[in-house]
Amino acid sequence: MQVPEQDEIKKLKKKIQKLEKKNADIRNEMAVQRTFFANERTLIAYLRTAIALVAGGFAAIKLSQHLYIETTGIILMPLGLLLSLYSFVRFFKQQKLIRRQRESITPISQRHEELHEKQASRYDNLD
Repeated sequence: MQVPEQDEIKKLKKKIQKLEKKNADIRNEMAVQRTFFANERTLIAYLRTAIALVAGGFAAIKLSQHLYIETTGIILMPLGLLLSLYSFVRFFKQQKLIRRQRESITPISQRHEELHEKQASRYDNLD
């Protein structure tokens, strides 16, 4: 191969490596965002269930003429309130854990740059 073609190939390889680094960082950030959204969807599912329990308990108390159904309604309403409280506690605990793990992650592009610097310093060739 001729020298200009080799230089062009090297330039293209470097460009591809930079794009791969950038894409890896973007994928990591998107994964973190998906985790946040999944946590929010879980909170919404818990709250939807809690509302259904409270509404079901209220309907059982108001529309029933039987003692055992009214008792079931009286049990369902506080159960729904406890579930909603649990859902918020769980949500904030998970958010805290996700943020802590997110802060501990170093972007891949920084790792590649550190590696490049170490390799270049071995040859006394800093770009």
